[in-house]
Amino acid sequence: MGLPEAWPDLSQLAKLNLPHPGQFLLSPHPGQALYPQSWMDAVKWGGVGEGGYASCLQRLNLLAVPLTFQVSRLKGKRLSPIAHILDQSGTLASPMTSVAEQWPRPSPWPSPPAAAPSGPAASTACIAATGGNAPKRGCKPARFLFHHWGHWMDWSLAFLLVISLLVTYASLLLLLALLLRLCGQPLHLHSVHKMLLLLIMLLVAAGLVGLDVQWQQEWRSLRVSLQATAPFLHIGAVAGITLLAWPVADTFYRIHRRGPKILLLFLFFGVSLAVYLAPLCISSPCIMEPRDLPPKPGLVGHRGAPMLAPENTLMSLRKTAECGAAVFETDVMVSSDGIPFLMHDEHLSRTTDVASVFPARTSSHSSDFSCAELKKLNAGTWFLERQPFWGAKRLSGSDRKEAENQTVPTLEELLKEAAVLNLSIMFDLRRPPRNHSYHDTFVNQTLETVLSARVPQAMVLWLPDEDRANVQQRAPRMRQIYGQQGSNRTERPQFLNLPYQDLPLLDIKALHQDNVSVNLFVVNKPWLFSLLWCAGVDSVTTNDCQLLQQMRYPVWIIPPQTYLMMWIITNCVSTLLLLWTFLLQGRCKKEREKTGLETAVLLTRINNFIME
Repeated sequence: MGLPEAWPDLSQLAKLNLPHPGQFLLSPHPGQALYPQSWMDAVKWGGVGEGGYASCLQRLNLLAVPLTFQVSRLKGKRLSPIAHILDQSGTLASPMTSVAEQWPRPSPWPSPPAAAPSGPAASTACIAATGGNAPKRGCKPARFLFHHWGHWMDWSLAFLLVISLLVTYASLLLLLALLLRLCGQPLHLHSVHKMLLLLIMLLVAAGLVGLDVQWQQEWRSLRVSLQATAPFLHIGAVAGITLLAWPVADTFYRIHRRGPKILLLFLFFGVSLAVYLAPLCISSPCIMEPRDLPPKPGLVGHRGAPMLAPENTLMSLRKTAECGAAVFETDVMVSSDGIPFLMHDEHLSRTTDVASVFPARTSSHSSDFSCAELKKLNAGTWFLERQPFWGAKRLSGSDRKEAENQTVPTLEELLKEAAVLNLSIMFDLRRPPRNHSYHDTFVNQTLETVLSARVPQAMVLWLPDEDRANVQQRAPRMRQIYGQQGSNRTERPQFLNLPYQDLPLLDIKALHQDNVSVNLFVVNKPWLFSLLWCAGVDSVTTNDCQLLQQMRYPVWIIPPQTYLMMWIITNCVSTLLLLWTFLLQGRCKKEREKTGLETAVLLTRINNFIME
């Protein structure tokens, strides 16, 4: 669809009383969404220049749905569309006030066409991170420990702490060995050190095997983490090679046979050359010009704001809105009497007091309870008692009291509350057990609840793959979220929901050209959020929305020319130090040989004198 010939004067926006930013941009034809033409050469903004447009958006904080288009006049920036209605003449009309036409702020996904696509659905990838029935293999260690122990432990910090201690201990042993070798002393390793080194080897082997068996997906996380750390690891590797040159040069001059000397020299300088040229293989999204930084990704609350409130509760929904997130991600099950409700686990024991209310049914499936029975359970006291994220200590008195009174909400309650808060809802649907009354009709039962709630279909982001074609037909304005880029799909998806480990496999720019928005899960750390920000991801699913919401800029951005200079200077300094080290060691060898000859002559004379 083309753009109208006359655009509104954006200076009028400052005079309007906006009910809520982030609403839809409609075309001059009622009921049709306005999409910009792909890769336009110029856009005329009705009397507002480039700087005026940007400043106007900045003043009004119009973080609307980020449709992807490029304007050469605006240096390729992806800009947010203006969230107002255009009347029949193409001029700016009054802001929309109907909740049915509103979109959460800031929205991570663009408005889809009026007619929803149809066709076979793709299977959702790694639904475990977004609340699905994925197997435990491939899930993150922190999540695994969380569900088994009930406490959140940042395993990465513990892992780094243990690794740091082991590396420090092994490095000290290596340093002492090098010093003894340089002093010509024999190496006698104590039995305690031998046992500790053997223990380190066993721990490393067990960790690698456990990672491969239980958390195989973390190998893919390694590739993502290297994109964030490779530039700095390269500098550290160059420094390590430079420090290693001294003992290597000393060993080189102590070896008398030509073959081993040439082999040692070849291996050392071969490794050094590989390290020096490593940046040719380094590709990081954050090596970019600051002016080309994409918009900040929107936030999707993973089960709400689980660090600030009990997960999958109405309190968590309200905390999600306070964090500035656009979407509340949750998990939905169907009760024994056909009422969809919010619950992630197959059993209620972790997040409710079912053990005290129904002690004989603690092992029963969550879907085996009726809605009335679920309403008898408390869904908040566990959060205060067990402190899964150690966040309950930071709650105020009123928040603690509110958390104590949380119950298991139904999907209808969630939808109505979300409509008031102007939040979208994305949920994964859990199939009930085989003996359940709604085992085969749980999708229709959930869809009926959504339709009967009389909330805008546009606020519901449908993630389940089951019976998706029927859902599209009955609710055409509902957003269909896909968890895979599969090529066997007949229609082109508008929204992708993928694990962040898929980042190296994605061509974000190409997806944006095709008007496809990308959400990645689950992102909790600033360094990872910064990497996805630089990559141009539209939104991320997170447990820590309060932390990511405060970020105003990525952790680091290095312009390409600056990184090139860092690379050249580091390599040049290291090369000079390597040459100086080998020359100095050669001179030291000559001094040792001279000193050794003089000492031998002196000892011979002393010995002859004694013998006489």
